[in-house]
Amino acid sequence: MNAPEPRRVLVGAREIERTIARLAQQIVEPEESQSGIVLLGVRRGGEALATRIAAEIARAAGRAPALGFLNINLYRDDRIVHELPESQIPVDIEGRVVIVVDDVLYTGRTIRSALDAVTDLGRPAAIRLCVLVDRGLRELPIQPDYVGRIIASARTERVEVRLAAEPSADDEVAVADAA
Repeated sequence: MNAPEPRRVLVGAREIERTIARLAQQIVEPEESQSGIVLLGVRRGGEALATRIAAEIARAAGRAPALGFLNINLYRDDRIVHELPESQIPVDIEGRVVIVVDDVLYTGRTIRSALDAVTDLGRPAAIRLCVLVDRGLRELPIQPDYVGRIIASARTERVEVRLAAEPSADDEVAVADAA
């Protein structure tokens, strides 16, 4: 009997590129009538994804959305503190559509923290959520508006996303044993 693979690549670089193009199109279509969207990548995981979605929107729609990054450390409830750069918010979010971007949606706790951070910045017209991977197993009632891939996983596994700020042959999504 074969032992299970310790790490499985589920999505490669070419498929990630297609997924990012699809996410960008999905974001632009319903928001075209808005006064502008603001993409806010959650620091670390969502930074590269937000950067790439913004570039794809600029390429496809001819105009770049405002792009910023959120440091949510102060809002976390799990006491995990990472050394991260401060938030970078390029515009006033008041009355604008804010798209929170992260690489993996799991329990929902990171996004809850991001929502708290965004509402401390002002009152946007709407807040949407875009993730590259939704792995399920939510602990909070948070659902993404834009999803690249849904990947069934167990709590004993971790989803690893390798994503550069620009397309790279090394980009991938893999699942590995958490142990």
